[in-house]
Amino acid sequence: MGLIMTAIVGGIIGWLASMVMKADAQMGWIANVIVGIVGANLGVWLAGLIGFAATSGLATVIVAVIGASVLIGILRALGIFK
Repeated sequence: MGLIMTAIVGGIIGWLASMVMKADAQMGWIANVIVGIVGANLGVWLAGLIGFAATSGLATVIVAVIGASVLIGILRALGIFK
């Protein structure tokens, strides 16, 4: 059950980040899930570097979306997404 919930939440986070970064047309649902999961981990790691710990549900979602948006920006810089 944990893997399924991770995929669902990752897909939602990836979709939100793709909407923020205006990359929704280039990404399918599999890319949304992958970007959401990896980006959420990146966001938590980056937040930890600056000393921010997301303790509420809303803060966690915001950090995850920011991390996924950063990941989309990195992928764009590498030429994977346009």
